[in-house]
Parts: sequence; structure tokens; C-alpha cells
Amino acid sequence: VFQNYALYPHLTVFENLAFGLRMQKKSEEEIQSRVDQATDILQISDLLERKPKALSGGQRQRVAVGRAIVRKPKAYLFDEPLSNLDAKLRSEMRIELKKLHQILGTTMIYVTHDQIEAMTMGDRIAIMRDGIIEQLDTPTNLYNSPANKFVASFIGSPQMNFIKGELKNGDAELTFKTQSHEFNIPNNHGQLDEMKSWSFCTMGIRPENIYDNHFAEIKNSQNTVNSKVDLIENIGSNLYLHSSLGTDRVIASVSGSS
Repeated sequence: VFQNYALYPHLTVFENLAFGLRMQKKSEEEIQSRVDQATDILQISDLLERKPKALSGGQRQRVAVGRAIVRKPKAYLFDEPLSNLDAKLRSEMRIELKKLHQILGTTMIYVTHDQIEAMTMGDRIAIMRDGIIEQLDTPTNLYNSPANKFVASFIGSPQMNFIKGELKNGDAELTFKTQSHEFNIPNNHGQLDEMKSWSFCTMGIRPENIYDNHFAEIKNSQNTVNSKVDLIENIGSNLYLHSSLGTDRVIASVSGSS
């Protein structure tokens, strides 16, 4: 399924769907049966006599998917199929493709630069950079346990905050020190027991894991810092608070009702 639909402009929807089957020398009876099945699934039965120029972007994309369905493949390959659609239609088509996957039960390999598409549609996601797979995992594991800084920065909106500093492992906790602040972090897993001296590192914090101490359920004055909010983005359900921590820019995501 191509990004630009790749439909034959001079053929009707029915002829576009049937074209590949005719090349395979399928009988007209089988072609009709497969086309009817695909159009019922995609709810485009009323479009069979139209040509592509008379269709909306979403309808063209459905026809392109239908052309793949009628061939009953062992796997579907989607090459950024929603990138030509507007935001509202893209959201609707994400749901439709997810439903389609559940109905067909067939492997679908989906290429996208949109992390929302990947997170909402994928059972497993391969994050790639320069042709190399950086991490292959479930959406939940990619978000909560990124393998490296690239994966951590790629998944999540707003992007994870990265704060440079030095880290030292104490008896029961880690100490993270920036130019202007110092934090104590519980060493629950003992993964850094060998780190006894100060080491330069980068700490990553998700925007939703930064709290206003006034509203936080667990008060922690030790790890509380004062920071001036430079900009507030109101997206309705949440507020994005932009501030500074030394030389690092920090974004916090808090409830819009706070």
C-alpha cells in the first residue's frame, strides 16, 4: 500500500481492485467474490463505479488497501499510507487500519515517521536510525524502558527532558548533581553498584513525571527546585510548562485543571 495510493486514474474503483486478480488469470466469478468481500470490509461498496479523481483522500486510501486485500497476501506492507491525509482523517484511518488488522489477522508491516501512529497501531515497533534497528519492542517497553537516548527522545510527546550532570552511587541512593542543583535518587535495582566515583551522564525525565510540589501526592522537599515558567502551552487537557534548569530547557506536562 503506497503513500500516493498509486491507483490507475482511467479505471473505476472496481477495475482498480480487480486489476491484479485479472493479471493472475483469476475467474470473473472469483474476482467478483473477492472484490465484494474487500469492499464490504472497507465500506466502499457504493464507490465501485467511480474513478479515483471523484474520490476523497480517505476513499482513495481505502481503495488502495482494498487492492491489497483482494490478493489475500501473507503479509501487508504499508509505506507511510496516511501521510497525505489531513490530521482528522489520519486519526480516523488509524482506527480503521487497526480494526482491519484485527479482522484479517494477517501480519502488517507499517513504515511511518509518526510516533503516534506507531504507538497506537503497532504490536511491536522497530525504531530505526541510519538503517540500524536501535530497539525492537512493544510500545509500552519502548516508552518505559528505552534502550538508548535516541529511542528515549524519539518516543513521547512532548519529548523527554535531558539534563546533563554527574552521578555518584552511595550506599542506598544515587546522587545526581548539575551545575545548579543536586538530586538524591533511590538505587532500587542496584544496577550501578560499581559506580562509586563521580561520572558524567545525562538524566532523562518524562514531562509527565515532573510535578508542582504544591499538587504532588508525595511531598519531597529534597528533590524540589524553584524554576521560573517562561511559557505555558494550553492544549486543553494538559498544560505544557516551559522553564529552565541551569542551562537545560525543561518541559513539564501538568493537568489542565491544576
